[in-house]
Amino acid sequence: MLQVVRCGIHGFHETLGIDTDEIRFFWTLQSDDENALQTAYQVRVFEVVPQDGQQSQRNPVIWDSEKQISNAQRDIICKPSQGFKSTQEYVWCITVFDQHDTATTSIENMFFTAYPRSQLLPPLSMNRTYMAHTALIFRTWFEDIENKWKAWWIGDGGDKPIYLRRSFKLDRVPFRAIAFVSGLGHHNFSVNGKPASDHVLDPGWTNYHRAVQFVAHDLTSSLRVGENVLGAHIGNGFYAGDQGDRFFWPKYEDNTYVRYGNELCFFAELHLIYEDGTHDVVISDSRWKVRKSATTLANIYASETHDRRVFPVGWDAPDFDESDWASAKGLTGPRGFLKYQSQPPVIRRETFHPISTSSPRPGVVCFDLGQNASTMVKIVVEGQAGSEITIRYGETAYEDGTIKMPDPLFKEFETKVYSTFFLAGTGSPEVWEPEFSFTSARYIQIDGVSLEVNSNLPIIHSAVGQHVSSASRRLGSMTTDKEDVNALLSALKWTFASNLFSYHTDCPQIEKFGWLEVTHLLAPATQYMVDMESLYTKILLDILDAQEPNGLVPTMAPEIRYMCGPLHDTITWGCALIFIPDILRKYYGSTHTIPRMYRAGERYMQYIKTKERKGGLIEHGLGDWGRGIAHGNAQANIETAVYHECLKCMERFAQILDLPNEAVRWGNEAARIYEVYNKHLLVTDDPNHPFAYYTSLDNPPARDRDAVCQAVALQFNMVPDIYKADVTHAFLDDVSDGRLRSGEIGLRYLFLTLHDINRPDLVLQMARQEEHPSYMRFLRRGETTLLEFWQDECRSKCHDMLGSILEWDGWRDFVVSPPYENEFGAVRGTFECPEDGVVRLELVIPMSTEARVMLPLGAKSVRLSREGGEMREVEGESVRLRHGRYVIHIV
Repeated sequence: MLQVVRCGIHGFHETLGIDTDEIRFFWTLQSDDENALQTAYQVRVFEVVPQDGQQSQRNPVIWDSEKQISNAQRDIICKPSQGFKSTQEYVWCITVFDQHDTATTSIENMFFTAYPRSQLLPPLSMNRTYMAHTALIFRTWFEDIENKWKAWWIGDGGDKPIYLRRSFKLDRVPFRAIAFVSGLGHHNFSVNGKPASDHVLDPGWTNYHRAVQFVAHDLTSSLRVGENVLGAHIGNGFYAGDQGDRFFWPKYEDNTYVRYGNELCFFAELHLIYEDGTHDVVISDSRWKVRKSATTLANIYASETHDRRVFPVGWDAPDFDESDWASAKGLTGPRGFLKYQSQPPVIRRETFHPISTSSPRPGVVCFDLGQNASTMVKIVVEGQAGSEITIRYGETAYEDGTIKMPDPLFKEFETKVYSTFFLAGTGSPEVWEPEFSFTSARYIQIDGVSLEVNSNLPIIHSAVGQHVSSASRRLGSMTTDKEDVNALLSALKWTFASNLFSYHTDCPQIEKFGWLEVTHLLAPATQYMVDMESLYTKILLDILDAQEPNGLVPTMAPEIRYMCGPLHDTITWGCALIFIPDILRKYYGSTHTIPRMYRAGERYMQYIKTKERKGGLIEHGLGDWGRGIAHGNAQANIETAVYHECLKCMERFAQILDLPNEAVRWGNEAARIYEVYNKHLLVTDDPNHPFAYYTSLDNPPARDRDAVCQAVALQFNMVPDIYKADVTHAFLDDVSDGRLRSGEIGLRYLFLTLHDINRPDLVLQMARQEEHPSYMRFLRRGETTLLEFWQDECRSKCHDMLGSILEWDGWRDFVVSPPYENEFGAVRGTFECPEDGVVRLELVIPMSTEARVMLPLGAKSVRLSREGGEMREVEGESVRLRHGRYVIHIV
């Protein structure tokens, strides 16, 4: 019998604020029967109508796919004819039918809508002081009020952190209580003195002029009869960035920072639904109370100042005296449209405890956490009232354990990134952790404390690092019997995890920017470790918001700092607009983003066409960035190949959208670029080399045969069939010495080509070489994450852009072909291989997929067993397996 083991809505990690009239369902199956398969499905969606304390989930059915004869389990479009009601609870379930037409129905899954057809708060707050909201100019806002936002943007009119609270009484407990909230730059939301969730850094970073995310919370179990209190603590983030006297990166040459807004602001709607159908709403308005926070500086670059002496204990709980708090002001708020925070929230994950503690001099205590990672530090300290301590953090330390910035150009990061904490002097240990900032750190330095109890200084009881990252579902892992390879796998894991937030950042420490090249270069590797679908859906929306009127897609989204030249306009970054929807299609079977971006992709291709040279070459960007630290190489080879692939993607998208004429046009454009590429870059007449190869145009008329140029041509299908063997030969010529000569762009394609020609030995040789470029050199020097460039010391030591070495592949129909002849005794996670001449290969093949397992030539015996079945002999070069757990013994 089939079982539905997981299901969801494409592009939504949480489903309490759905704000669209079209959604797409997916599900995964499981069965003990090897021959079981889905032959049909039916999905139904119901309104939830409270009725005498019962959920009437079968009345009415608002959408029914009806029984569909299909094995599809993803991308199932649900678009009710009248759309979804606003602020309405729905449930949905899936019925699947197997090959015997036996039906199995899933559990019921819930979602709650926000306002699918409303994107702005009403203009009440900014007009109330001089024009009544009943004025005729606002009439249309209130004619259909049940489908429109009702809250105000509120605050105190300033740009320093604030507390907001709203006390209200309930005479009965609601059947359902859903809160929609947003506070800019970031907010922490609480109910009755307790956090409403485990989120941090809500809402996600966006271009606030275009989009502002709101967050939804189910407060049903948190409310009670009597007094209830909603609380919000608001900090700056990038919305109204506050440098203070510390380091702040997005400044320009004149030391200015262009803010999105100058007033910290907040809105909330709490929807209370009762069993009798009554629907009440508590909104943010002038009935909320506000006061300045005990956190007086919230610099997103890990610098906060908090004075515990003025902290209002119990401020967000009932029975608190708010008589000296001011009434909140109505504010204009940001310009952007409201959108549900559909990507996974940022949360605290693992906790790193120190592996060593030292005091290099009186008043200074240093901690080594043993692992570099994105972190929110947490300390426990005890001392007298007014005692001032300083918390510093870094990825590198001097020999005495104090914080070090190895890049002399960024020495300010060593001295100007810190948090200050003033103790309340309660006579018991006090806890501090940042609320609105994070960094990447392995080392913590605390100034103004002591480890000695009898010192005149405050006593530091503990300091830990709390890893912060996206709450995206974690998937795979891998270990081997080689210590150095395991260290590399660990470094890759922590580097990837430390760069996933509400966007894919370049590093969590010194820049925090949303550079786009990593989104598509690392997606195939990252998605085997983390479920990236909903996060990448949000990233695509950021890119759409960042696109300029002429079609240009900038190199980062959100565009926190304006760059210039190729640092602003490079196709290997901007192509993320087109590559991400194709990645979601390939790895998640989802096409929901394609209609959203198709015309934007068309504008981008029209823009790139204006950059063509020699009839179709693109060579105005960064080339193989990171090779030779930051110099561009092979621009024409890389950027033109990416251009061609963008055109091929647009051709596929046009076919999916049933635009056959446009598909033909895109195909013709791609063919034109293919011809130009080979005309100018393919060399077939070199008397010094009896085989064809690709040259760059870096130093014409000189010809080179760089491996990256060959790899890019092979991986992007730019090589005519007649020359593929030649180009592979040229590739091997340049990599046969085991030296890694590549920047971040070419790196992925270099490793993919080595995989295609079955040369894992060269991959390991490249990784292990003594001199840079080398992964193992990083690890031998004690690094636990990847550095920004192939250097011993970098300003940033948690860049994931060199992480392409992790990648492997698989989907509905995939091939398992481990390199049986290699140095490993065991590899756990995906497979186990050679051990004393015997290979034991363990596989788990997901439901609704098939695998073709390649078998080694010359094997004496191959035996296979499926869990629950008997061992059997198999012969041939490969064996096809359906879902289940298998063990294969090869002698």
